[in-house]
Amino acid sequence: MKHVMEALRKREAEEKLPVIRMEIDYELVTLHDAMIAEDVEKIKKTKKRLSELRKQLIEWSIE
Repeated sequence: MKHVMEALRKREAEEKLPVIRMEIDYELVTLHDAMIAEDVEKIKKTKKRLSELRKQLIEWSIE
C-alpha cells in the first residue's frame, strides 16, 4: 500500500510542477508589465503571488 501511495504522489507532482512553472512564468510577465507601468499595487500583488508559487514549487519538488 505504501508503494501505491508513493507512486500516486509522484504522479501528482509530475502533473502539478509544469502547471506551477507556467503560473510563475505568467506572473513574471505580469510583474514586468506592472513595473513598466509603475503600478505599485500590481507589483506588490504579483510579488506576493510569486512568493506563494515559489513555496508550492519547493513543496512539490521535494516530495
